[in-house]
Amino acid sequence: MPVGRGKEIGISRRVMSVAVVLALGALTAACFQPLYGNQKPGLGDSVRDKLAGVEIGKIPANKGTPEARLAVELRNDLMYDFNGGAAAAAPLYRLDFTSLSSGLTTVIVDVTTGLPDTQLSSVNVGFTLTEIATGKIVLNSSTFGRASFDTPGSMQRFGQQRAWLNAEDRAITMIADNVRNRLASYFVAGT
Repeated sequence: MPVGRGKEIGISRRVMSVAVVLALGALTAACFQPLYGNQKPGLGDSVRDKLAGVEIGKIPANKGTPEARLAVELRNDLMYDFNGGAAAAAPLYRLDFTSLSSGLTTVIVDVTTGLPDTQLSSVNVGFTLTEIATGKIVLNSSTFGRASFDTPGSMQRFGQQRAWLNAEDRAITMIADNVRNRLASYFVAGT
């Protein structure tokens, strides 16, 4: 066999294997659908359509408390996730929050000064999903968000407050993602 002929066979095998992989990919591509996409998995609404039909109720928090700021942030995050920031046009479900609490835990303390080096901001919420037509609670759950932050030093108290607020914002974003994913799971699987 000539030397050039062996190279041609090697190249043709590679081309053939790439063609087989692409053909298998094309055959299985219809099996996968994005969870939050617009395609309807059957005859019903897509998850995005179901989330757009969720009205977000008031989140319990006393005015002027740190929880009031967190409640506004959580409601805004959820409204943006569900409807791009708009209110539900024709709501089929109502999302009510039964509780919202936040706290701060010191994780690492500097042994020389006795001041905290690393702290953990924690936010907990409880929520229910109610079917508006029947008034039946179809989902009752809770979730939490935790985010740590470093204290920039004892002389930088405003830096510490900003770090704490940023950690709370990250915890709220985690909670909004958890709530959205929990509702999507209910809309897809019914559990």
